[in-house]
Amino acid sequence: MERKSKFVHRYLDGLKGIEIGAGAHNDYGVDALNVDRYSAMDTTYKEAEWDLCGRKRAVDLVAPGDALPFKDDAVDFVLASHVVEHFPDPIRAIKEWVRVARRYVVLVVPHRDRTFDHDRDLTSLDELARRHDENFDADGDEHWTVWNLETFLAMCDRYGFEVIDHLDPDDKVGNGFIIAIDAS
Repeated sequence: MERKSKFVHRYLDGLKGIEIGAGAHNDYGVDALNVDRYSAMDTTYKEAEWDLCGRKRAVDLVAPGDALPFKDDAVDFVLASHVVEHFPDPIRAIKEWVRVARRYVVLVVPHRDRTFDHDRDLTSLDELARRHDENFDADGDEHWTVWNLETFLAMCDRYGFEVIDHLDPDDKVGNGFIIAIDAS
């Protein structure tokens, strides 16, 4: 039986939103469209879903996660689990998610010390600021950014993302932390 996240359900139950890069193997059970940059069902990620749980989550809308085709305040929430680290400029992505969400942005972020990133340096705020200021963009699906809870909260503070709650470790898989941002 799949473990549910009480944290996620506390904020998102009864609301409608979007999930960036949702996977069948890590279903949060919320009312959300799956937005992904790929429509193909044979990508590395879709094959991994199949290997992990015997099914693949359909993509409802193909769009880049940091340039969504929605008006401001179009949905109640944006949920992204183990996704933000794949954006070369995560600040741009989070700003976009705050723009389209009326209520909440909920992020499940891998914690460096509990993932395969454990031997990497944490990404500095200066590096994140440089990428954002220079409109840095690149191809590739690797983990561009490595965080722990403290460095993620520092980034949120620096860029004015209003964190209303957090949980470390997360209550679903346990290898990350969860952040709830007030998008209103």
